[in-house]
This record gives sequence, structure tokens and C-alpha cells, in this order.
Amino acid sequence: KDELAAAIEATSFRHPACPIYQNVDAKPHLEPADIKANLIKQLTAPVRWTAIMEQMIADGATQFIEVGGTGKMLTSFVKRIDRNMPTEAL
Repeated sequence: KDELAAAIEATSFRHPACPIYQNVDAKPHLEPADIKANLIKQLTAPVRWTAIMEQMIADGATQFIEVGGTGKMLTSFVKRIDRNMPTEAL
């Protein structure tokens, strides 16, 4: 954790073009300092994937696109949360 924390702290982060939802609190973040701190925290925090998806839907997400990977695993998880949500796997 200490080595990764040092690498994250040494990396320059810019403001993202869209909110970054992070496992540590399942909330959207735009501030580079917050994103860095949360990256370090999420090494030992539980994954809050369902909470992130629910928050993104509450915040107005209208479609989920899964990029990469070997299948449609994440899009199938979205369908468990909201079966009417449009999804696509590329």
C-alpha cells in the first residue's frame, strides 16, 4: 500500500471530463486530490459496485457500455439492478 500510495501521490492528476465514481464511497468525484486519496483508500476498502451503479442511475445515467473484458459480466450485473437499463458490451 505504501509503495502504491507514493506512486499515486507522485502522479499528476488533472480534473476529469466526467465524474469518477470510486469504490470507497460510491460517489462521483471531480477533484484530483479526492480521486488520489480515494484510490489509495480503495486498496483496502470493500468494493461497492452495486452502490456505484445505483448512484449513477440516481444521478441520471441512461446507458451502460462495458468495454473490454471477455464477455458481458458487468452489463449482466447492471441488469440485476435495473433490468430496463440499456446496456452494451463491446
